[in-house]
Amino acid sequence: MQHAPITKYRPFPDYVSLPDRRWPDNKITAAPVWCSVDLRDGNQALAVPMNVREKLEMFELLVRLGFKEIEIGFPAASDTEFAFCRELAERKLIPADVSVQVLTQCREHLVRRTFDALRGVAHPIVHIYNSTSPLQRRITFGNASRDTVKKIAVDAATLVKSLAHLSPDMRLEYSPESFSDTETDFALEVCEAVMDIWQPAAAAPIILNLPETVQWTTPNIYADQIEWFCRHLRERNKAIISLHTHNDRGTGTAATELGLLAGAQRVEGTLFGNGERTGNLDIVNVALNMYAQGVDPQLDLGDIAAVREVYERCTRMSVHPRHPYAGELVFTAFSGSHQDAIKKGMDLRKNLPEGSPWEVPYLTIDPPDIGGNYEAVIRINSQSGKGGVAYVLAREYGLDLPKAMHPQVGEFVNAAADAAQRDLSPEEIHGLFLEKFANLRAPLEIVSAEHRAADASGRTIKLNAAIRFSDVPHTLAAFGNGPLNAFVNALEAKGWKDFSVSDYRSHAIGAGSATDSAAYVCIERLTDKTLFWGCGIDSNIETAGLFALVSAFNRAH
Repeated sequence: MQHAPITKYRPFPDYVSLPDRRWPDNKITAAPVWCSVDLRDGNQALAVPMNVREKLEMFELLVRLGFKEIEIGFPAASDTEFAFCRELAERKLIPADVSVQVLTQCREHLVRRTFDALRGVAHPIVHIYNSTSPLQRRITFGNASRDTVKKIAVDAATLVKSLAHLSPDMRLEYSPESFSDTETDFALEVCEAVMDIWQPAAAAPIILNLPETVQWTTPNIYADQIEWFCRHLRERNKAIISLHTHNDRGTGTAATELGLLAGAQRVEGTLFGNGERTGNLDIVNVALNMYAQGVDPQLDLGDIAAVREVYERCTRMSVHPRHPYAGELVFTAFSGSHQDAIKKGMDLRKNLPEGSPWEVPYLTIDPPDIGGNYEAVIRINSQSGKGGVAYVLAREYGLDLPKAMHPQVGEFVNAAADAAQRDLSPEEIHGLFLEKFANLRAPLEIVSAEHRAADASGRTIKLNAAIRFSDVPHTLAAFGNGPLNAFVNALEAKGWKDFSVSDYRSHAIGAGSATDSAAYVCIERLTDKTLFWGCGIDSNIETAGLFALVSAFNRAH
C-alpha cells in the first residue's frame, strides 16, 4: 500500500495559549457529576438502535448503577425516541432524584417538539447545541460568519426560555458542538451569549458542555482549552462545566481525566465507550480509575459482568476481552513472570490485616471488588511459568507445592499446553499433576503398610509393608524413627536405595476432620545428583508421606 504525501495533513491550529497552566499540578479527589448518554449518543451509533423495551431495560440499569443524570434521547428525531420519553413520563418511571436529559438542535420546530415530549417530566435537562468550529462554519453552514453561528445559539436559548413555563423545574444545557476544534475565544463568546439570555444563578447554574466531538490532538491541548475557558468565563460560579469526549485518537479517557484536572465538574459518556466512530468516553473506565486511586466514583460497579450482560444484549455490541476492567481477560496473566509476581503478592496478603492497602503486582484493583474472582487471574499456556501452575493447584485444589517443586511441575504442564496450542483448564492441570507426580504406582507400588512402636519410648517404629516392584511382590520389614525413615531403610536393605531424601513437606488439604493430607518428598539420585519430586495424597498423613516417597522414586526410575 502506498501512502499519500504527508503534506496532506497539517498540525492542529493553536487556538489557546496557556503558559501558566495549573492543571498539571491538580489531582482528582472527588467524583464528577456523571451523565450517561447511552440512550442517545450511544444509541444513535448502533447499527440497530434500541427499541422502547430495550431502552427501558438500559434506563433501569443506569438508575441501578447510580446515575443521577441520564440523557434519554432526541425526542424530536423519531417516533421511537418520542415514545420512549412519553413512556417514562406517563408510567412515572423516573426516580425523584434522577434528572432525564433530552437533546435537540437549535431549531425551532425541534425545540417545540422536545417540550411536547417532556410533559409531566419533573426537573428535566433540555440540552441544545449547534456546531461552532471553523470547519463546520465553512463546510456545513456554507461559510457562515461567527455572528451567524452565535445567533443560532442565542435564538434557541431565547426560545427555550419562552417555553420554560411548560416545564417549570427544567435546567438548560448548551453545547458548542466541536468545542475542541473551535477558536476557544469564540466558544467562550457563544456560551456567554447564551448565559446572557438564560440568566442562570449560582443556585441554579447553566450546564456548559464543552465537547471534544472529534479528537484532533493530544489530551493536554483539550485540558488547556478547558482551563482557559474556566478562567475566562464571566460569572464562573453560575455554570457547571461539562466534558463530552470521543475517542478518535484512542485518548478519550485521558482527555476526560485531564479535563477534570483543568476544572470541569461534570462528565458525559457511555458504558464501555459505545458511540459514534471509535466511540464516546467509557464512564466505567474513568470511574474505576478513580476507584483504583481511592476516590469513591459514586457509581455501583460491583458486578461488571452483570452490567456487561445487559449492555451486550440491549446494544448488540460486545465488550472486547481486553477492555479495561470489563473484559474477560483483563485480570488474567499468562506470562510466567507476571504469574509469579501475582502469586507472591496474593500469598503475602494472606498474612496482612483485613483492610490493608491493595498491593499486588500487575493487578490495579482486587477483581472481586467489581464482581470478578481469582479463578481467571492466572491461566496456563505454553508461556506460563512455574508459579502460575502452583497458584492454580493451590487455589483450586488446596495443593500447596513446595517452591522448589514448582519448576518440575511447571515443565510438564507447560509442555502439555504447548502441545495442545491453547491454555489449559484447572481440571486439566490437576489431572496432569496427578498423572505425573502423585501416588505413582510403577515400578514400585505399596500394596499395604502398617507400623507400630518398637520400644517403650516410641521413638523407634517398626514398619511392615507389602509391595510390588516391577510386578514382583515383596514384603518389607525395617525399623526407623518414623514410617518414612523405616521405608527408606527397608529399600536400602533390599539394595534398591540409590538416592538420598533431600526434602519433605506435608499439609492438610482444606479444613475439618474428614480432610485429606498432601505430602511432598524430594530425592536426589546418587548417580547424577538429579532431583525428583513426588506427591502423596491420603486421608492419613503418614501414608501420604510414604506415597510421596514412592512417587519420587518411581519418577527417578
